[in-house]
Amino acid sequence: MNQCPGKENTPTDFINGSKFIHPITEEAAIEVASNLRLEDRREVVEGYGVDPIDAIPKEALKGFCIYFTVPDGRTAGLAGIGDNGAVWMLCTPAIHDFPVLFARQAKRFIDSRNENLLWNYVDKRNTAHLRLLKYLGFTFVEEVEFGPNNLPFILFTKWYSQPQH
Repeated sequence: MNQCPGKENTPTDFINGSKFIHPITEEAAIEVASNLRLEDRREVVEGYGVDPIDAIPKEALKGFCIYFTVPDGRTAGLAGIGDNGAVWMLCTPAIHDFPVLFARQAKRFIDSRNENLLWNYVDKRNTAHLRLLKYLGFTFVEEVEFGPNNLPFILFTKWYSQPQH
C-alpha cells in the first residue's frame, strides 16, 4: 500500500481513487493562499493574525496535506492534519461552482483518516465551512474567543473511537 510522506500510517488509496484529491505541492499552496475565499482570508488574517501568502505555503508543507481540484482544473482548496489531529482546510471560490463534488471529496478525505480524534477551531462567521463541517460529521463543542482579535470561533471535534476514561 502506498503511503503519504509525513504520515506513515496514511494510505494514499483515497488520493489514487480520486481525480480531485492530490498530494500537496508548493505551487498549489501558493495558488490557494493567493485566491482565498473572502471568509477564509478573513479567518486567516483576522483570526490568526498572519499573512496568508507567507503562512499558508509554510503550514501546508508541514505534517500531512493535500489539495483539491474541480473538474475545470482550478485548485479548490487545501486540507491538512497535524500530528495532534488538528484538521484544517482553506478554500478558493472554486468550491462554490462545484459544491456537491467538493463536499463529497472533502468527505472522502476525512473518512480516510485513522486518527482517534480530529479537531480544530473555525471562525463562527465562516458559514460555508460550518455547513461543511456539519456534513462531514463534526460536532460543535463550544464557542470561544480566539486569536489576536478575540473573535468568536467554534471548537469542533470528530471522534473515531471514544476516549478512554
